[in-house]
Amino acid sequence: MAEAFYARRVGNVAAFLLAFDQDADYDSPNYLWFRERYPRFVYVDRIVVAAAMRKRGLANRLYEDLFRAARVAGHERVVCEVNSDPPNPVSDAFHAALGFVEVGHAAIHGGAKTVRYLVRPLGPAP
Repeated sequence: MAEAFYARRVGNVAAFLLAFDQDADYDSPNYLWFRERYPRFVYVDRIVVAAAMRKRGLANRLYEDLFRAARVAGHERVVCEVNSDPPNPVSDAFHAALGFVEVGHAAIHGGAKTVRYLVRPLGPAP
């Protein structure tokens, strides 16, 4: 948590989002993929919404707040990965609706999982 650029929750833990910027001391292979390619970014490590709290817009609210915080800090992009094998069509559709686009892919954990790397460009801070 001390390395996080952004860490927010809704309620007691109805939903949460954890993100790191390019300066975090973090060794996730997905995070490192972005760090090798972009000088500045905010990486979404986790977004979780409790099953009973889904379809209430909580993930959208967390992402919109993250986008605002990233813009204010001078970032131009928010990045993340989504599993492609095993597939995660709900996450794919959610991130596409937010404006994320694919910029790469990789097999990780010895090929046990494949991911798609996504970027969401940010406009200037209001």
